[in-house]
Amino acid sequence: MKKKLLKSVALLLVIPGLFLLFSCAETEVQSTTPDAPKAQASEEAEEAGKAVADEEAAREAAQRAIEEEAIRKEQESARNMFISEDVYFDYDDSSLKSEAQSLLQRKGVWLRNNQEASIVIEGHCDERGTTEYNLALGDRRANSVKSFFVDMGIAASRLSTISYGEEMPVDTGSNADAWAKNRRAHFSIK
Repeated sequence: MKKKLLKSVALLLVIPGLFLLFSCAETEVQSTTPDAPKAQASEEAEEAGKAVADEEAAREAAQRAIEEEAIRKEQESARNMFISEDVYFDYDDSSLKSEAQSLLQRKGVWLRNNQEASIVIEGHCDERGTTEYNLALGDRRANSVKSFFVDMGIAASRLSTISYGEEMPVDTGSNADAWAKNRRAHFSIK
């Protein structure tokens, strides 16, 4: 009987102890202080502020990229205009007409704004005249343009000339219109 009593007492002590042990093992005590909601709100506000700042920085970077692309396209357009616009001369003449001077003024502005650019001025002629004469005339035309740029303050070291005479016509026709197109100074950028 004593054994039964001891077993009962032991069970009575062990069962509540086990119950207490297992029920409290998983429970975490959370301390709630009045500052916890304020700290959480402060962290949320700080994160929101960072998100807004990051979004604004991304918007500014995108705007800068758009502006840089627009500038690049404008510069490319100006460069292409510089190359594509030729100066035209009268028959057997190397003097610059007023239209040519206006065009060269604009080209001079581009050269001032693009200090790294060096150019080649090509002198061309129509098919009339001897090869030697046309090479000399093409040289005079190219040098006439070069002198104009130097007078504008463009460094002569950035300007080189070459004469193609009648060798590289833009129009192969043998008429007044073709000849007028071929009497020119053409530009290329090194």
